[in-house]
Amino acid sequence: MKKLTVIAAGLGWHLLERRKATSIAGLRFEPRPSVFPAVTCVAQATLRTGLRPEEHGMLSNGVWLDDLQKPAFWEQSCRFVKGKRLWSRNSGVFFFQQSLGEDVELIISPAPIHKHGGGMVMSCYTRPTELAATLRRSCGTFPLWRYWGPLASPKVGRKCIDYFEVATELHDVDEGYLYLPTLDYAAQKYGPDSPRDLAAFAEFTRQTERVAALCERRGCALEVLGDYEITKVSEPPVMPNVTLRDAGLFRTREVAGMAYPDFYQSRAFALCDHEFCILYGEESARARDILLATGQYETQSDLADERLNGRTILLAKSGSWCDYRWWTNPREAPDFASHVDIHKKPGYDPAELFLFCRGTVRGTHGRKCEVAHAKA
Repeated sequence: MKKLTVIAAGLGWHLLERRKATSIAGLRFEPRPSVFPAVTCVAQATLRTGLRPEEHGMLSNGVWLDDLQKPAFWEQSCRFVKGKRLWSRNSGVFFFQQSLGEDVELIISPAPIHKHGGGMVMSCYTRPTELAATLRRSCGTFPLWRYWGPLASPKVGRKCIDYFEVATELHDVDEGYLYLPTLDYAAQKYGPDSPRDLAAFAEFTRQTERVAALCERRGCALEVLGDYEITKVSEPPVMPNVTLRDAGLFRTREVAGMAYPDFYQSRAFALCDHEFCILYGEESARARDILLATGQYETQSDLADERLNGRTILLAKSGSWCDYRWWTNPREAPDFASHVDIHKKPGYDPAELFLFCRGTVRGTHGRKCEVAHAKA
């Protein structure tokens, strides 16, 4: 039987329990432990390899490129994920991170073209290449502005399913892997169990029912898996790079009055991603002690020496999250700080869900949790 695995952002077990919805579209969900750190790229890398983060190399939604001395967040090359893939060659990978270059039959991934004068051309990368034109004709242009940013909408999952349906009708792959971000936006922007989050869950239920119907029509087994659970933010974010800059470890350089990071001279710095940060630099051990002394951070209790691949990982206290910024004076903010720029920012920025990146983040994730899992 052909197989389809759907990985859904923000599908936590406790979310289903609170809503008395442990059965959706004929699927009976059960709890399952998440990976740590519990974020998108780490969970997806584990799903495709069956390996732990320290083995496949994805420790967050970004990586530190030691040869270039710079971080890279949300880059799409599959080479970042080490290890043999569990899927077969005749598979389709839809909207997964780090999917470009995978040796599979089908790939669909958002890949806009950034224009020199500002703005972008909405586009998807596809394998085979000609599939992109077919998808545009059949389904319209993929609405990337609904996939991330201030206009992000749970309804974008409908377009993901549209693209999946058309692609698999043309190429009858043995296995499919589909990512749905439907539950991700409202919970982060407005908080778990807010009216917007409840509406997003209703939308997710409808989308799951549609996917289940597609699977029944194709004679396809269905598996649905959450990658993390979003929890409520009740405290201001912690700012590790501000602390490390004050301590003289994180260095910046002034350009036109703005403070840009100087990773070449920094002795320690934090790559921030939701609830956790990873410390880099020659004095990362000292940085760890400085940050823990503030009382704003904790360690993952069962993580040996709080390290993965030789890197120290710290968690913000429960109810808070780690902000990548290294400035507190708005005049020092780099040019990329006030708008969506996922590749230039050396850290994940949930404030991009708000216009001009001004808003209060209400939901976060990253620490170990129980996610929801079901097989049909």
